[in-house]
Amino acid sequence: MALGPRLDLRQSQSLVMTPQLQQAIKLLAASNLEIETFIGEALETNPLLEVGETRSENADAPSEPDDIPREEFTSDQLMAQGQGETEAPLDIDNGALDRDVDTGDGAQSLRANADWSAAGTGMGAASELPDFEATQSAELSLGDHLRMQVGAAASSEREAFIATHLIGMLDDAGWLPFDLRDIAYDLGVDLASAERALKVVQSLDPSGVGARDLAECLTIQAREADRYDPCMERLIDNLDLLARGEVERLKRMCRVDDEDFADMLRELRSYDPKPGLAFASEGGGAVVPDILLSDNGKGGWDIALNEDTLPRLVVNRDYYVEVGSTGQSDEAKAWLKEKLADAHWLIRALDQRQKTILKTAAEIVKQQDGFFRRGVSELRPLTLREVAEQIEMHESTVSRVTSNKYLHCERGCFELKYFFSSGVGKIGGSGDGEGASSQAIKARIKALTDAEDPKKVLSDQKLVDILNEEGFDLARRTVAKYREAAGIGSSAQRRRQKKLESL
Repeated sequence: MALGPRLDLRQSQSLVMTPQLQQAIKLLAASNLEIETFIGEALETNPLLEVGETRSENADAPSEPDDIPREEFTSDQLMAQGQGETEAPLDIDNGALDRDVDTGDGAQSLRANADWSAAGTGMGAASELPDFEATQSAELSLGDHLRMQVGAAASSEREAFIATHLIGMLDDAGWLPFDLRDIAYDLGVDLASAERALKVVQSLDPSGVGARDLAECLTIQAREADRYDPCMERLIDNLDLLARGEVERLKRMCRVDDEDFADMLRELRSYDPKPGLAFASEGGGAVVPDILLSDNGKGGWDIALNEDTLPRLVVNRDYYVEVGSTGQSDEAKAWLKEKLADAHWLIRALDQRQKTILKTAAEIVKQQDGFFRRGVSELRPLTLREVAEQIEMHESTVSRVTSNKYLHCERGCFELKYFFSSGVGKIGGSGDGEGASSQAIKARIKALTDAEDPKKVLSDQKLVDILNEEGFDLARRTVAKYREAAGIGSSAQRRRQKKLESL
């Protein structure tokens, strides 16, 4: 067969990702705090948008929904969302929202314009740094805190420069994860100078920063506390034996009795193995919930969106009428009309986003009613497909809705993804898919290991026997997998840990 260029005429259909459709998909997957940031940017670029508490009523302007809905549902209304709505439906195909944003036409431009979702909350920088006594505040980073001390601790500007460079290479825990020889080579200094600068860093507050491993971190703190005697030195040098629970061997090596050894362990436990975490960013701190769930006292649930993180958007109709009534060029009128259309479309997109979130959350609450009433032991296996079928949406839409969204209830704050987990069957079950959630199994294993007798630690096989007696159909390897996923050590590790805790 000969190879050569040729022209072919083909006809095909494809879904074009318009800018408005791209925006709707981004809004659906964004959290409330990200939406707040996006709304702030929209308010800056569109003069017809403003934040308001009530709906603006102006007969000269189009009748459109001007605020974000705040709806509540009870257990008798969990599947009745959207009834009685009078506003015009949003002109977005729900099937289009199910489209994967990473494929198809327009995906590249969507990814290029997705920077807003990673933006911060608009927090301004402080005009002044806190004084030295306030440096323990989480608002000051570890690097800033250490750099404030370098000038007084270093003996020369050259040493201060190297120490400052080392501070910039510390990880979140305050450790130096790089080889000092490589750092000295990169800076063009000799190893001795780098070591002296490292000593300067290790002398700073908090004690233990600049360490290259756990032993060095504990050594720095022991020296600071004036407890680094030969016995403590041997103990820190043999942390591997302590991890294996070889207490008697350590006593002989340290040449101490039971009372002295217990005192050394208490001293060691008082040290902070990761001193830098005290200055960790607040990004991993408290989570702001998107959905609020409360018992209505009538056997049902009230579900509402968190209004504190969702500004109400309205169209400034007075401004539109005032500007539109003045003599303007055709170009200015076209621009004003475009901004009005953008404002109405954004309000409608936000309106549909809230309804979709509430509809999905209501179905999750309905499916996991046992969890909210009795705890994690009643958490049932649930998949995205089950929820999607009940609310008549595609599971990719449910996936986007449950991403980066948190629900607050009496039991705490949970990510919506938490309520979706695989399950295990029950002995004698009907095989209809009902069983126990993997989260419930992990919680039960943790409860059993926490309550076990230190002298009779439960093996994996014993855990299997207990769980089988309780009706869970589990194999030994499955129990081991769930135990490890829950961060629970093996029976040998737990036995050594409980022995150390009893000293």
